[in-house]
Amino acid sequence: MLFLYSVMKKILLLFTFFLCLQSFAQHKDKQTVLRILDNQTKAWNEGDLERFMIGYWNNDSLMYIGKNGVTYGYQSTLQNYRKNYSNRDKMGQLNFTILHVNQLSSHIIQVIGKWQLTRPSVGDAGGHFSLIFRKIKGEWVIISDHSS
Repeated sequence: MLFLYSVMKKILLLFTFFLCLQSFAQHKDKQTVLRILDNQTKAWNEGDLERFMIGYWNNDSLMYIGKNGVTYGYQSTLQNYRKNYSNRDKMGQLNFTILHVNQLSSHIIQVIGKWQLTRPSVGDAGGHFSLIFRKIKGEWVIISDHSS
């Protein structure tokens, strides 16, 4: 009986240790994703669309869903940003408010939030977004952006 108790205790300790490691990894992943969004905000507010796009998956399968429907691909998404935000007045100052960060698996994180553009010359704009981040080759990237 004592042997069984000892084995059960070791299993419980290993399980607890595993849960702590998993929790730490998830926290680290979430912090990485939030840092990407912070870097995007800084790049946008400096008028640098190319640097803003670093957070996105540079692939033809990237999906951006907006008021005009679905855009596929990194280059097409960048072109739409260039067209719709062709100067600093149209870009304004970007602010994200993060509402939820949900780690759905070790390689998928969902972020829900609000975006706000402060644009004195052309009028403010804002809405909500849902982002899907995927860890690809060790890097977190946005694979799907639904902004309204």
